[in-house]
Amino acid sequence: MRTVEVLPHPVKEESGWIPLADGTRLAARIWRPVDSDNEPVPAVLEFIPYRQRDLTARRDSVNHPYLAGHGYACARVDLRGSGDSAGLLTDEYLEQELQDAAEILGWLAEQPWCSGRTGMMGISWGGFNALQVAARRPPSLAAIAVLSCSDDRYADDVHYMGGCLLSDNLSWASTMFAYTSCPPDPATFGEGWRRQWFERLTACEPWLVEWLRHQHRDDYWRHGSVCEDYSSVGCPVLAVSGWADGYSNAVFRLMQHLDVPRRGLIGPWSHKYPHLGQPGPAIGFLQELVRWWDHWLKDADNGAMDGPMLRVWMQESMPPSTAYDERPGRWVGEPSWPSPHVDRVSFPLGQNLIARPGEEPSSRPLSVESPLSVGQFAGKWCSYNAPPDLPYDQREEDGGSLVFDTAPLTERCEILGGPVAELDLEVDRPTAMVAVRLSDVAPEGRATRVTYGLLNLTHRDGHGEPSPLQPGRRYRVRVQLNGVAQAFPPGHQIRMSLSTSYWPLAWPPPEPVRMTVHPENSALQLPIRPVDEPDEVSTPAFAEPEGAPVSATTQLRPGEQCWNVSRDLVGYDSALEVIKDLGVVRFDDIDLAVTRRAYERYSWTADQLDSVRGEIEWTMAFERGDWSVRTTTRTVLTSDRTEFHLHAELDAYEGDQRVFSRNWQQTIPRDLV
Repeated sequence: MRTVEVLPHPVKEESGWIPLADGTRLAARIWRPVDSDNEPVPAVLEFIPYRQRDLTARRDSVNHPYLAGHGYACARVDLRGSGDSAGLLTDEYLEQELQDAAEILGWLAEQPWCSGRTGMMGISWGGFNALQVAARRPPSLAAIAVLSCSDDRYADDVHYMGGCLLSDNLSWASTMFAYTSCPPDPATFGEGWRRQWFERLTACEPWLVEWLRHQHRDDYWRHGSVCEDYSSVGCPVLAVSGWADGYSNAVFRLMQHLDVPRRGLIGPWSHKYPHLGQPGPAIGFLQELVRWWDHWLKDADNGAMDGPMLRVWMQESMPPSTAYDERPGRWVGEPSWPSPHVDRVSFPLGQNLIARPGEEPSSRPLSVESPLSVGQFAGKWCSYNAPPDLPYDQREEDGGSLVFDTAPLTERCEILGGPVAELDLEVDRPTAMVAVRLSDVAPEGRATRVTYGLLNLTHRDGHGEPSPLQPGRRYRVRVQLNGVAQAFPPGHQIRMSLSTSYWPLAWPPPEPVRMTVHPENSALQLPIRPVDEPDEVSTPAFAEPEGAPVSATTQLRPGEQCWNVSRDLVGYDSALEVIKDLGVVRFDDIDLAVTRRAYERYSWTADQLDSVRGEIEWTMAFERGDWSVRTTTRTVLTSDRTEFHLHAELDAYEGDQRVFSRNWQQTIPRDLV
């Protein structure tokens, strides 16, 4: 990424507080043009809980000064109860959070340096709340730019997928368990920092408990799910994600269902801003943001809405790898979604084969009872590309699955959108799941997972009121796979693999399940984009990535990244261990040393479903001079046939003295999960 030292407008930076009507003060950092005192500019808000003074300081220093240097007042505000903001943070996207955001926008619009028009932007949490706030139509909000987020909090978020419990539900809850235990910085918060810290520690609860209490789609998940009423969004939307991210499906849905000016962009990236995009190629996304804000906040006639509604990166075939520096491909544009360029073609299934459209291959019922090891090379539900966390070669996974292959392709095939598996099946247990994987199989046999989908079969008729299965009864189900843009070259094969478990990406069912599929009544539906269709890419092409200078830090202790699969062939114990240790980093401008270390372990024994165990440990530490604080959190989730069992621990230290300690034991009934 190119560092831009000189911007069109000199920028000033201000740190301080935004007062709310209830007396709560929120910590804010604001970058704005020096001349905005005399020539007011629009304001852009990013509102997230990740500590603007330290944890996101490097990223913020690249993004917000750059936008400010192009004529905007950029506000990076800590959520109530996070960072240096007062109050308590007890869950995501609460009503209080959305009210706070609307109040902040009103405060920004009233500042003498603001023109009265505002926007919201953010990736992940910041994308979620920007979309949700847009549905409330605060008066000053003129446009939003949302990245890596969802319009559906139940069906397409970190918690559940197809009604299946994701292990990322545990991982993410553990992350927020650690983050909400951290203190404000006394250098800014003042003498009351310790009292505020102990209020947070006392109120700290494992959010996983609440998320496990809502195993079906109910009012808890409907809150904040814009898909409940797309017409509620009244301002233009720029929606962005990446194929390695967990949130690409929402871009398709927003393009299809919103009734406002909108643009969609999906690259090859993981859960990162596109100008920092990994896998590459990264793009000049901040330049795109400037064009977007100039058009909607300054009424510039700059062509920001010219070209296709949706631009996606059509990925070329690559060997399987847990990480890529670059994904070869090209940009493809679509005028709308669904696109007139994409044909949904149904391919009938036969005896372990995917036949050509219109064929009626002979077949017999095929059965599988997948081992728990199927899924150990699945990677993360949402890739962060650190440590390497993409799916690896699927051949070992396919050994415990039902596999259906096309004949070697005689010509190039491109798909764009979400494939669907239409399955006629039966199972021998009342609760069961099916995982469907689509892979690109090279002539030598290496299998690269292209996309996948999960379905808790008790949710076959919807997520609101699931019902048990009748063992031995045949059901027709549709399994929606994640959207993707992928090219399959001649000589390769397209493979669909079905398994009855996908651990540890998804929590396994209560009992071992034997599934029988009837291929003669089953099919794979692919969204085919004919190779002779025009790409309709917009011009000019994306610029090279650039941003403002990154704030200075010093690495005091190196970090460690690990993704390790182990098997003991004596006791048949297996485990996936993940270490994400960022070491100790000093933020030079505030002389603060920060430690962040996460350890995740997902284990099981043989095919004993009651042996599965997820364990997450976090260490967070802050040190400056004689001020030294540390928190350690640990969350363990296990289950049996009828219940989930949660154990959690929180310990807080000042120096070497433990000043707070609390343990939790919770049992939550399984409800068709």
